[in-house]
Amino acid sequence: MSVQERKQRERAERERLIVATARELAEQQGWDAVTTRRLAERIEYSQPVLYSHFRGKREIIGAVALEGAAELAAAVRAATSDANGPRERVTALAHAYLDFAARNPAVYDAIFQLDGGLAFAQEDTPAPLKDAFAALLESLAEVAGDGVEPGLFTELFWASLHGLATLTRAGRLPPEYIGPRVELLVDRLAVV
Repeated sequence: MSVQERKQRERAERERLIVATARELAEQQGWDAVTTRRLAERIEYSQPVLYSHFRGKREIIGAVALEGAAELAAAVRAATSDANGPRERVTALAHAYLDFAARNPAVYDAIFQLDGGLAFAQEDTPAPLKDAFAALLESLAEVAGDGVEPGLFTELFWASLHGLATLTRAGRLPPEYIGPRVELLVDRLAVV
């Protein structure tokens, strides 16, 4: 291994450590607790080293969002892969999405609530974000209904799930009714 390759590998490892530490800190104490000073202390590198990887917290949030989007896409695909038929697939998708949001609140916020400097629904949208949307579209396109553009239907269904996730987490909706809410959402929106 050349010196250049070793330095690249070490740089990539430091970057992964920064992102993992930011996620851990955000999940434990919230995003307000994630500062470059705290991260530098936790990873035992100086702040200049941290800034050599990320220009600031916004880019760190963006990196967490991209990682989280890939995990969300994988969770949705895993949940829907074993489903029998469109109704079961859409229901599995909804539960996987809501479970991901509940289990990973700081990552969910990085993807959908916080400014990570990432473009959404544009040509320059990063691949992990496009893939997360594609994971939803794969199951939802078949239940959009005649004459309904599948992408628009997916946006509407996603917005509904996002509302359920954020309102439940904020204590505005009782969590014990997630199941009936998902059933109602599937019944009313999806043509199955």
